[in-house]
Amino acid sequence: MNRLPDVRTRDNQAQQIQDAVSNVEKHFGLLCQLLAAYIRKTARLRDKADSLVKEISIYADTETPNLKRGLKSFAVELANIQDYRTAQVERLEAKVLEPLKSYGTIVKLKRDDIKAALLAWSRESKQMAQLEKTRQRNPSDRHIISQKIFTEFITIEMAFHAKALEVYTNAYQHIKDIDEDEDLEVFRSSLHPPEYLSRLGIVRANSKSSFDKSGSTKPMPGSFQNQQTPNNRRKNQLEDEVDDEEEDGDDDDDDDEH
Repeated sequence: MNRLPDVRTRDNQAQQIQDAVSNVEKHFGLLCQLLAAYIRKTARLRDKADSLVKEISIYADTETPNLKRGLKSFAVELANIQDYRTAQVERLEAKVLEPLKSYGTIVKLKRDDIKAALLAWSRESKQMAQLEKTRQRNPSDRHIISQKIFTEFITIEMAFHAKALEVYTNAYQHIKDIDEDEDLEVFRSSLHPPEYLSRLGIVRANSKSSFDKSGSTKPMPGSFQNQQTPNNRRKNQLEDEVDDEEEDGDDDDDDDEH
């Protein structure tokens, strides 16, 4: 009669252990699937970002110098982030997903140990000690694995986002440094190519020359044509004196004839 409570206690303990193992097996399996999906989506996000970097670079080659320089620098920073994202994916696979997968094998081995211990429970005290040891270690293993896996997960994510924040800050500054006014001047200059400006200058020069010539045909008061130099004035005075002497000579001849 004294053995019956011990049997019931052992059965309860065995059931609790089996339930714990089944619970871990179920939830760790789901965690493994979801983490694998998370890592795959992170890798796809990196691939899409690589395509975005390529397109930004192609577009930058078609733009004005200042905008081109800003977009090129932004693309470089965005590409750097994808390098960190690649490292993030690789670390998550190695330090989170693989340990979680391997723990699935450990859970299966523990289940087999429990079954073997239960079969020999009523026969050997040694197996009883083994069952007790399994019962004590099972929760401990579960806690250690959970803590280790999620500590690694958080550490990897924090490292990635810390570097990403730094690089995104640089990328933001590159975009802010784009000088719209300078590019606007470049765009306006591109609307008038050099040969057009050269022809425009020739036309303006010819127009000015024609205006100067037309204006010079009409003497203005105080112009060069109305001004006489001292030599010209002296010459005119001599001519006037000669004319006066000739007129006086003519008058004398007339008097003699009378």
